[in-house]
Amino acid sequence: MEQIIEEIREDLSRRIAVAADRLADRTLAEDPAYAALLGRAELRERIHDTLRQAVEGLLRSCRGLPVELADARAVGALRAEQGLPLASLLRTHRRGGRLLWQSLTEAVTAHDRAALPRLLPAASVLWDVVDRTADAMTESYRRAEAAHGDRDRERRAALLDVLLDGADGPSAAAEAAAAQLGLPERGRFTVVVLAAEVSAGPSRTPPGIPSAAPTAAVPPSPAGGSGAASAPRVLWRFRADGEVGLVELGHHPLESVRDLLAPLGVRAGVGPVVGAPAELARAHRLAALALRTAPESEGPRIALLDERLPAALVAAEAELAGRLRQVVLGPVLALPVEDRRTLLTTLGTWLACQGSTTDAAQRLYCHRNTVSNRLRRVEQLTGRSLSDPRHVVELALAHSAVLQRVEAEPVTRPAAQGPRTARSSRTPGGTARRSPRRPA
Repeated sequence: MEQIIEEIREDLSRRIAVAADRLADRTLAEDPAYAALLGRAELRERIHDTLRQAVEGLLRSCRGLPVELADARAVGALRAEQGLPLASLLRTHRRGGRLLWQSLTEAVTAHDRAALPRLLPAASVLWDVVDRTADAMTESYRRAEAAHGDRDRERRAALLDVLLDGADGPSAAAEAAAAQLGLPERGRFTVVVLAAEVSAGPSRTPPGIPSAAPTAAVPPSPAGGSGAASAPRVLWRFRADGEVGLVELGHHPLESVRDLLAPLGVRAGVGPVVGAPAELARAHRLAALALRTAPESEGPRIALLDERLPAALVAAEAELAGRLRQVVLGPVLALPVEDRRTLLTTLGTWLACQGSTTDAAQRLYCHRNTVSNRLRRVEQLTGRSLSDPRHVVELALAHSAVLQRVEAEPVTRPAAQGPRTARSSRTPGGTARRSPRRPA
């Protein structure tokens, strides 16, 4: 085998040069990725070197020596850094292997046709060399691609931090970060903050929402079928204390964020709409504040700040919230655990039902008279009337303060009991009573 190749080496070298020209022309004509990356001279030289190295690898294998793979690894890493698709790299490499075998057989035929049978065993050896070099390129390519992806993720995370944690108002750093993230100077933006319990396990970034990773460019729509154009663009920042999403709303309403997150069953806070990337730090703080208005005891909820402003006022002032709890609901909080929990749950449900005793009773699976009795007890303990709007506001804010208190025992939601046969709780004519009678 070695003797045959040595005898045809000069002719083989000429044929390899022609093969390199042919493969370079074909590659540039058929593969836009290569055409955008390399000129003909550079590509032709690289192909020529690869073919010559394959011949040397064939000779080394025939002698029982290992194939040199350093150049193949270097090429794989280089092409990954340059952004050439791996499929393009491997396709051209294997085409080169076929052209090399064709050049070998043509050179042997021209030199001594009778020697062709002696060349046949080289076929399997040559393809083993081609496969080994392809494997080395692939491994090196993927390693370099992963390292590049890690660097890109770190870079994007740092850019997001500039926007999410920076000072309010325009700054050169914020403008540069927004430009590098592809955000317009003016638009409609908001920020969403997911609760830490969501991020504690594997990431639950919603399908259809791009993360801050460079691989998330144009994902499918979570609703299916309409693509990324039907959903806002979101860049996610993963942190130990939760996940933060920078949302470029475009023409979408703010409520579209709720629609995206709702299928996940998460707790999240959504900030207000802002008009420029420089205002995202404020939107981030307000989104975190909105999340604090959705206690874990209430279960999954997407809290839009603009819909929960009273509760946000309580969350923003911890000292005043503590005073509000004590002054307004202190006597209730001093009750035994079960009594306290029952009264607070009933009050919260009545408030959520917009003051309808009948609706609250249906949610609590009890008679409306039971709800009225509990609410009268709240009135007696607090000295506040649920028929006085000012007192209702105080009780609602104090109730929010209780739910938001981290140290307090959470107020449990009513157990999801199975439906039971119950007497109708509606008043005659189907009317709903809006507040309990004041004690005589």
